[in-house]
Amino acid sequence: MPMSASADLTGKVAVVTGASSGIGAAIARRLAGHGARLGLGSRRGAAPDIEGAYVAKCDVRDYGHVEELVRGTVEQFGRLDILVANAGIGSYHPFLETPLEDIDEMLDTNVKGTVYLLRAGLGHLVSGGGGDVVVISSEAGRRGLPGEAVYSASKFAQVGLTRALDNEMREHGVRCSVVCPGGVATNFAMDHDRGRTPESVARAGMMTAEDIADVVEFVLGRPRHMRLMTAALRPMTEASWG
Repeated sequence: MPMSASADLTGKVAVVTGASSGIGAAIARRLAGHGARLGLGSRRGAAPDIEGAYVAKCDVRDYGHVEELVRGTVEQFGRLDILVANAGIGSYHPFLETPLEDIDEMLDTNVKGTVYLLRAGLGHLVSGGGGDVVVISSEAGRRGLPGEAVYSASKFAQVGLTRALDNEMREHGVRCSVVCPGGVATNFAMDHDRGRTPESVARAGMMTAEDIADVVEFVLGRPRHMRLMTAALRPMTEASWG
């Protein structure tokens, strides 16, 4: 059962990046189920089958793509209330063995991609009188982990950005929240020898994408007089290291 069955997003418009699969697709379906209208972006231009959604091919490393996703969503629905910065990529190797192309892709996708979405979309939230920003970071963004140095750095950047914007945007009625999951059983980081395999994910007892959608729903469902700045969670199989 969802953590907040009473969340009502009827009439709200949300943009979700990285929406083609995994956490992004689960969040998109959950928001649609609570009445939100959606603008969905992904590198492939694919998205869950959600009636009426605006879908765009969006590589978040390209500001033009991000700007077009936001513009198209606002043109179709007339407003924007929620930004979910979910697009991300990981690579799990010892630091000195991390390929340079993986370093560039993680920093560009996880850091610049998040900044680009918020830069393109926050003005609409402010002009509309408020809204919500939810950044999907990681527990690696709260504690540096071995074999994840650059990934951790990119996720720390997301946490820092969101906390700074919490201070800056609160006076405009915009709540900025960061969600920091531990291991989630998706295809994340399993392509192109990035350090995870289906076998390692199956053994790890990870959470599901729907678990993370539960938390995003809970964050968005809080009454407007309060905000939840950081939501940190990990599966029971992971040690409590901070």
